[in-house]
Amino acid sequence: METRDIIFSVVMVFSAFVLVYKLVYGDSPKEDPVIVMSAVILIGMLAILFLSVGERLRRMEEAINEKERSLRVSLQSVEEEVRNKVDAATRGLNETREAIVKRGYR
Repeated sequence: METRDIIFSVVMVFSAFVLVYKLVYGDSPKEDPVIVMSAVILIGMLAILFLSVGERLRRMEEAINEKERSLRVSLQSVEEEVRNKVDAATRGLNETREAIVKRGYR
């Protein structure tokens, strides 16, 4: 979790607290701290949810990158094997062709 994410979460919770405090205590003399605390908890949970989703997306991206790297390595090894087999077959054909040419085509 990055420092930036933590700062954004704290700012979001603090702004929710100020907003609800102004709404509840600004116009009416009736004080109800339960409303303020429930709003702050709600916004805090939303912040944690956003951070959790961001972390999960980051993990998924890392997993995809790892799979891409392993796939790239596998493709390179397969390409090398195919190249070696084609080279061996080409050498064999060239040797056979040279042997036929040396004996003379009858």
